Amino acid sequence: MAMSDPLGDMLTRIRNGQRVGKSVVRAPASKLRANVLEVLKREGFIRGFSKVDVRAGVSELAIELKYADGDPAISEISRVSRPGRRVYSKIKELPRYYNGLGVTILSTPSGVMSDQEARTANVGGEVLCQVF
Repeated sequence: MAMSDPLGDMLTRIRNGQRVGKSVVRAPASKLRANVLEVLKREGFIRGFSKVDVRAGVSELAIELKYADGDPAISEISRVSRPGRRVYSKIKELPRYYNGLGVTILSTPSGVMSDQEARTANVGGEVLCQVF
């Protein structure tokens, strides 16, 4: 069966994996998912990720979750722009998530980036998700 929201599925896998204390979770691979994971890695929410070939033409992303003193590094992770309701924001109208402590991930014409990187580049776009 086709998945209607692949990015939302990956975020749910991360959320559920951290709730049960897993060190690695797997999700089907795509460029968008890899770019979002790259931002999460740069911001320090995950240890890292790698692409694993399951069989010919099928690959997965192995996501290494991060914990600090037994607590997950990610307290909240939620999808903002969904397939049924896309959310776009100009950079001047983008609110700070948790007063700047959280990170908003955007898909911009310059690529997928965090809200801080988007403010530096002065570019807006689709608000993909928010992480705290």
